[in-house]
Amino acid sequence: MNAKVTVIDHPLIQHKLTLMRQTETSTAKFRNLLKEIGMLLAYEVTRDLPLKYEQIKTPVAPMLAPMLAADKKMVIVSIMRAGQGILDGILELIPSARVGHIGLYRDPLTHVAVEYYFKVPSDIEQRDVLVVDPMLATGNSAVAAIDRIKEVSPMSIKFLCLLAAPEGISHFQLEHPDVPIYTAAIDEKLDEHGYIIPGLGDAGDRLYGTQ
Repeated sequence: MNAKVTVIDHPLIQHKLTLMRQTETSTAKFRNLLKEIGMLLAYEVTRDLPLKYEQIKTPVAPMLAPMLAADKKMVIVSIMRAGQGILDGILELIPSARVGHIGLYRDPLTHVAVEYYFKVPSDIEQRDVLVVDPMLATGNSAVAAIDRIKEVSPMSIKFLCLLAAPEGISHFQLEHPDVPIYTAAIDEKLDEHGYIIPGLGDAGDRLYGTQ
């Protein structure tokens, strides 16, 4: 697999992902699992955040201690609506992160992504962006989201998903070879409707209990 694709195969993530895949998993359980996985995925995606060292005092002695560099500002951009499930988990870990939203829906006939909403922080050009969406299927929504975000010129962009299909990865890398992909699993293929096989169904429907 391309060096810009990182599969985060931590046992806890894989176990929780298996629970999410199961048909009998309830909406409430699915939602909670996605939030938990979002938090766990964030550990890997933020591995390269820079640190600074500050003098502090513990109850025993002073020390020079590591802290996140104050100038490393992050924006999490959720691809609506299913991206919200991952976003909630990441915000548990990084509550100071700014948040953006991009609303996209997939045309059921052409599978082309259609934008209906876009809102990001005004100073995004001074920030690093992490785009989140549970599924990288055809790649159309992810590509459209990155196209739009590049228009506002952030410092850097990463893409994080729960599941990816080989077809979606290929499409994404063809359009945005500079943007690294992080995922918990790469599944077998897409079906004729553009759904990931074996996948977990429609992430948005399962997250919010809709059809």
